[in-house]
Amino acid sequence: MTSVIEAPTATTTGHPAGTAPRQSAVLRRISGAVLGVGRRTIAVAAFLALWEFAPRIGLVDRTFLVPFSEAVPALWGLARNGQLWSNTEASLIRSLTGFLLAITVAVPLGLLIGWYKRVAEILDPLLELFRNTAALALLPVFILILGIGETSKISIVVYACVWPILLNTVSAVRSVDPTLIKSAKSLGLSAPRIFQKVILPASVPTIFTGIRMAGAASILVLVAAEMVGAKEVLGYLINASQQNFAIRDMYAGIIAISVIGLVFNQILVLIERRFTRWSVPVGT
Repeated sequence: MTSVIEAPTATTTGHPAGTAPRQSAVLRRISGAVLGVGRRTIAVAAFLALWEFAPRIGLVDRTFLVPFSEAVPALWGLARNGQLWSNTEASLIRSLTGFLLAITVAVPLGLLIGWYKRVAEILDPLLELFRNTAALALLPVFILILGIGETSKISIVVYACVWPILLNTVSAVRSVDPTLIKSAKSLGLSAPRIFQKVILPASVPTIFTGIRMAGAASILVLVAAEMVGAKEVLGYLINASQQNFAIRDMYAGIIAISVIGLVFNQILVLIERRFTRWSVPVGT
């Protein structure tokens, strides 16, 4: 009688079959992630090193550009005495209010313009006029009409944020693959259902690109606007520090704005990934 020899279930090293390939795959992922982080931080590390050593070796006047290692303690000092938190809170409230209002206005309007050609024909000339007008160029107009209070600051943020969101939303709707729309029509879907099931999902990634651009603009434009007739905000902190020759505090405020912008962008990236989990990255 022929004997049946079972295939071994373990490798010669004693590990279960398939364990070694899985371990090597995990190691490859970890090493790839480490290399990716390293590549992304090289430029930042080089910039910080240049910032640190340029004033120390006399490339720039240390009076006007303090080393990075001196700006960080100044930031910590502003945090300890409460100035940083009170100024940041006031700026964030304004920035987020204008940013959210811009999303509320720009996304529906962009969908409307992108979907209905007649609306686009009417509004396109006006959009082309205002999209090329810088927000800060209109700051004096906002101040003259709305005053130097909260209304003008939030309004300039809304104006600056509306355009990247609006234009990206319009572009997203117009660039939807026509084959998808034809397929939906062949299945008997009505226009509202096509808009809901095809247009909106396909437009989300491009819309979020505009939202992320607007997120950066909401902080940058607000800081510039806050340098005129504002108190207890980041823009005022930077401007007052420069006028009082508190150079370390000025650079500390600039670092704070950079960190806030970075965190804000990462939050938007996480939200975008949550809403676009269905999409397949290019090259996969």
